[in-house]
Amino acid sequence: MDLSRRRFLQAAAFTAAASGLTVACGNGSESAGSKNGKNLTLWYWGGALSDKVVAEAKSHFSKDVKLTVASIGGDFKSKLTTTLAAGTSVPDITGIKGEDMASFLPNANRFLDLNDLGFKDISSQYLDWKTKLARTEDGKQVGFPIDIGPTALFYRADLFDKAGLPTDPDKVADEAGTWEEYFALGTELKKKLPGIYLVNNISSVFNMAVGQGTERFIDRDNRFIGDQDHIRKAWTTAVRPYTLGLDAKINDNTWNAAVGKSLGTELGAAWHALDIEQAAPKTKGKWRVCAMPGGPANQGGSYLALPKQCRNPEEAFKIISWILSPENDARGFADAAIFPAAPAAYSDPAMSGGDPFFGGQKIIEVFGPAAKAIPASYEAPADAAVMAPFMTELTSIEAKGKKPDDAWKDAVSQAKQIARRQGVS
Repeated sequence: MDLSRRRFLQAAAFTAAASGLTVACGNGSESAGSKNGKNLTLWYWGGALSDKVVAEAKSHFSKDVKLTVASIGGDFKSKLTTTLAAGTSVPDITGIKGEDMASFLPNANRFLDLNDLGFKDISSQYLDWKTKLARTEDGKQVGFPIDIGPTALFYRADLFDKAGLPTDPDKVADEAGTWEEYFALGTELKKKLPGIYLVNNISSVFNMAVGQGTERFIDRDNRFIGDQDHIRKAWTTAVRPYTLGLDAKINDNTWNAAVGKSLGTELGAAWHALDIEQAAPKTKGKWRVCAMPGGPANQGGSYLALPKQCRNPEEAFKIISWILSPENDARGFADAAIFPAAPAAYSDPAMSGGDPFFGGQKIIEVFGPAAKAIPASYEAPADAAVMAPFMTELTSIEAKGKKPDDAWKDAVSQAKQIARRQGVS
C-alpha cells in the first residue's frame, strides 16, 4: 500500500473556489502554447505546492505576467508526457514528481537548463543530493527542488510506556539504532502488548532499507545490479519482522483503522506525519519521532521544471525561484507538510516550533539532520519498473505464505526480464 501525503490530499482536491486560483485546461487564447510571453501557465497536482504561496505569486508578479494555474488530476506523468510529445498546449512551468524525474532525464532536451537562467548561483541553498537527482550526466539542471521526504521512526510513546520501554526520542533512537535493535525492541513490545505490531508491511521496510544505500537496482553503466549483496541485504532486513511475527501485513485500505489501534511504530517520511494525524486524530499527543534504524533515507519530493516551449523563461524562473525560496518553503511546510529542500528553512519559526500532535516535540530536530544525511544514490530511468517485482514478491510472502527464498529468486528473475526489456544489460 502506498502511504502518501498525496493520497490524503487527493480527497480535498485543489480547486479554484477553495484556493482563489484560476484553473486552466490548456485551451483558449491564454492557454499554454500561446506566443504571448505576458501569459504563463503552471501545471502541478494538488498538494505539490502551497496553495497560499502560489496564490501570492500570482499577485506578486502581476505587473509583469499573468500566471494561470492548472491543477492536473489523474496520472500527472502520463498527461505531461503526452503533452510534451505533442508539442502543443505545453505549460510554461510544470511540476515533476521525484519518482518520475529519472525517466524524464533522458529527454532533457524537452526542458530548459535552469543553470542558464540562474539556478547555479542559488543552488547552494538547496540540498546537493536532491539537486543532483534532477541533473543530467553532462550537467544540465532540469528540475528546481520543491521538497524532499527525509525518513524517521514514528512511535507511540504511550504504548512504549505500557510495555516498559523508553519513551524519550533520544533514548529510543539509541535502543533502535540498527535494524536488529529495532526488531528486538518490537519483539519486547509485542511480548508485553500482544495485539501491537511493529511494521505495517515488509515492503515498506524494504523500500527504506534500499533507500539507505548509495546503490539501487541499476548502476551508472546501465547494468542490472538488483541481484547483488546490497539488495539482498535489504531483502533480508525486510523479511525479518515477518519471521518474528512483528508484521501487521497491511497491504490494503485497512491502514487508517490500524494506525490508531494496532501499530506501535511507523517508518515514514516527514510528510507521513500528516497521514498519521489525519488517520488517527484521537491519538494526538501520544506519538513521538526519532532517528530511523540504520540511518535516514528519502521518500518522495518533487521538482518544478521549464519546458523548452516556455514563453518567458526569465520571468518563469523568477516565479519558481520566489515560490521555492527558503522563506516560502517554510510556509509550504506549515500549509501542507511539504518538507523543504532548502535547509535554511529549518530554522524558520514555521518549522522550528513544537508539534502538538507529537506531544509538543520539535520534530524538525529529527528531520532536519536526517535531510542533510541522506546518502546520494543514482536512480536509473528504469529503476522503478525493475524494483516492482521485489515489492510484489514481498506481498506474496505476507498474503500467500510464499517462502522468502523462493520469493527472492522469482523477484530477481522477473526484475532481470523487465530490465532487459528496458534496455538494461
